[in-house]
Amino acid sequence: MVRVFDVGRICVKTRGREAGKMCVVVDIIDDDFLLITGPRQLTGVKRRKVNVKHVEPTQYKINISKGASDEDVIKAIEEAKLTDTVKQGVKPNLYLIPTVH
Repeated sequence: MVRVFDVGRICVKTRGREAGKMCVVVDIIDDDFLLITGPRQLTGVKRRKVNVKHVEPTQYKINISKGASDEDVIKAIEEAKLTDTVKQGVKPNLYLIPTVH
């Protein structure tokens, strides 16, 4: 399965305690890992390395340079008028969670 991630792509975390929150790709580490940030003060997602299987790309992209600081990311999100979209995030689909019978 081919996934397309690029620096500045806004994604949704699909796993973990931050599931449903939006984040921004700051750097591509290799085929399996990305460096992302929320930034934390905007979305609650802290800067960290994540597996590409744990994030889903959106149609949104902001103009940042590789390794951009959280301040630069916030400024780019504001310039793209995506602040409300990023803060809102998405609701995780609870139907995908297996139930124990």
